[in-house]
Amino acid sequence: MTTRETRENNVWLENRPPTVSREEWEAAHQKMREKEKELMRARDALAAERRRMPWLAVEKDYVFEGRGRKMSLLDLFDDRRQLIVYRAFIEPGISKWPKHGCVGCSMIADQVSHPAHLNARNTSLAFVSRATQADLGRMKAQMGWEHIPWYTLTDDFDRDFGVDEWHGTNAFIREGGKVFRTYFVNGRGDEQMGNHWNYLDITALGRQEEWEDSPEGYPQTPPYAWWVWHDDLETHPERDE
Repeated sequence: MTTRETRENNVWLENRPPTVSREEWEAAHQKMREKEKELMRARDALAAERRRMPWLAVEKDYVFEGRGRKMSLLDLFDDRRQLIVYRAFIEPGISKWPKHGCVGCSMIADQVSHPAHLNARNTSLAFVSRATQADLGRMKAQMGWEHIPWYTLTDDFDRDFGVDEWHGTNAFIREGGKVFRTYFVNGRGDEQMGNHWNYLDITALGRQEEWEDSPEGYPQTPPYAWWVWHDDLETHPERDE
């Protein structure tokens, strides 16, 4: 260890929290848990407000490339009710391209859970970038992102939805062939994305579980009834019992 490292380590040790007894640790832990539960209830209340956000009709026709063909925004829903779209800067113009894309966007892609769990709630996930499908396929294989549906931007979608210069996550819902924008998050808000619970919490319908505070008539089921293993979508604990 260098002299500098030793000095920095000593400063850290001088300022670390104290060592306490088991009883004191348990008391401190319980006090922290009470604050965490308050935060969780506040997050639930905020998600309930999101489910009551007004909707914005999407009037333009957007075109993406994927699955060997041109696709519309409606196509990205994959016949599901809701759609979550993350704009990732995995494309030419990024400093490490073609070896890598944006490091922050790559970190977010690294933490994305299997979309099967969103699909079980009638929700699709899509990542979009300006790289070609060939380059995106190469990057997905290199980085282990094969489970993420990834499409190529071809028009003003990113500019129109606030993600032409910075990453961001948009949520959409459809009524038949009509698409509406329901929510948007970017900046540090994107740090929370990737987990299917957090994705569902920004959607218009939420987790769709009976305990949630949602408008009357919204689809809801018991909390565990929709859970699946991503490699066995027809099986979950409720069906086994």
